[in-house]
Amino acid sequence: MVVNFAQTSANSELLQQVFQNIDAQSCPRLFNFHIHTVHSDGKLEPSVLMEQAIAIGLKGLAITDHHSVGGYEAAQVWLENWKWNHPGAETPHLWTGVEINANLLDVEVHILAYAFELEHPRMKPYLQKKVTTGKQYQAANVIAAIQAAGGLAVLAHPARYKRSHFDLIPTAVEYGIDGVETFYAYNNPKPWKPSLQQSQQIQQLAENYGIFNTCGTDTHGLSLLQRL
Repeated sequence: MVVNFAQTSANSELLQQVFQNIDAQSCPRLFNFHIHTVHSDGKLEPSVLMEQAIAIGLKGLAITDHHSVGGYEAAQVWLENWKWNHPGAETPHLWTGVEINANLLDVEVHILAYAFELEHPRMKPYLQKKVTTGKQYQAANVIAAIQAAGGLAVLAHPARYKRSHFDLIPTAVEYGIDGVETFYAYNNPKPWKPSLQQSQQIQQLAENYGIFNTCGTDTHGLSLLQRL
């Protein structure tokens, strides 16, 4: 397979530009960077997910199944077919994505990978539909692998773990993390909206350390506008 490195780099640069402008109003109707399909533990078929994304009017999104890019690949094929049948229509930008379990400060965290080269050998261990072990399970190595593949590494929902986000984020920064999932709905409100206190704290940490803010619904159910 021939890999288009220029396209991978351009996708990453475009996503960095988007991340620079993410705020509390970006998700879930403009962007959504945390979505699961039937290819991991979600309920959405990739085709239905993309139909919803177009109906909502999303500008961009990433499918982040656990240790799998099957949902992304199916959605990308569907999207290309849809574009062919709807010439000139506006469509959301679909970035590569995956959610990876990792060890950070001796607790298990989730690291979101975006805009990476699908065929890069450093990513292969993390796309086998199972959690890695040993050195590959360590957060520093996960982050390094994502970046070696041209991607961006983001700490998912930093306030959901057994260690405080005030501990986890600085350590993730030491390991080279690119961003944090700042705007996240920890108590699953309806309608979806990011949790105010946690989002403000994490946004301040991101500003202090000069890393990106991201947002996502962490959808596992049948609607891109909710988590469950």
